[in-house]
Amino acid sequence: MKTRMWRILSIIILLFFMPVGCMVAAHYTEDPGASRSQSRHGSTQQAPSAESDEAVIQVYAARAARWRGAFGVHTWIATKRRDEKHYTRLEVIGYRVYWGGSAVQVRRGTPDGMWFGNYPLLLRDMRGGEQVDELITRLHQAARDYPYDKTYKVWPGPNSNTFTAYLARQVPQLRLELPSNAIGKDYLPGGALLALTPSGTGAQISFQGYAGILAGIEEGIEFNLLGLTAGIDLYPPAIKLPGIGRLGFPEARRLTLPDS
Repeated sequence: MKTRMWRILSIIILLFFMPVGCMVAAHYTEDPGASRSQSRHGSTQQAPSAESDEAVIQVYAARAARWRGAFGVHTWIATKRRDEKHYTRLEVIGYRVYWGGSAVQVRRGTPDGMWFGNYPLLLRDMRGGEQVDELITRLHQAARDYPYDKTYKVWPGPNSNTFTAYLARQVPQLRLELPSNAIGKDYLPGGALLALTPSGTGAQISFQGYAGILAGIEEGIEFNLLGLTAGIDLYPPAIKLPGIGRLGFPEARRLTLPDS
């Protein structure tokens, strides 16, 4: 009986930590000139022109800066109302807290910019008219209500991914599935044990981001251990590995809401 338990435990350890080791090795052996082939913060041409008359909400994820990129990603949300000719980025910047500032940043910026030399992946692209404008208003209000404006912890949270997950829960129309390597997304505000998934299509249990389980129509099934996530998604099919993220069909989705 003990032998069987040790085998199961060994499999769990390999499932969670071997992919991370591979990711760390790949991160530190990549071509150092690759990230300099584009501007460290320049546009990647994934967002529509700010001159468009459409309202736009986009969600991006990019490998985190420096050593953190070996383990996870940084996420943010970009918005543009119909009457605006610029984009606003909603995100949490950790270093600002260390200098006594606010973690939450709501400011004009490049929606699809490189993140410290790392190319961003577009997760959600929602466009439309009045209904999208209303969702943008709700996102901005949620950013103002975020409870950790003066607190930031890389692991297990609250961090930038905790913030994006919090906003997504306030606007479930996005049906946002965050990457499995968005460490901090499973940190539930207020020390809650149970919550809806960020997509609003399922439920999750989390012990302050250290361990938990999640199941949802968008996310599939995920197991979280020490902030690292493994799981499986059935639609579209993919497996999720710690550090590496999603392997399979991409989850990026474009949604259009007509004028009301």
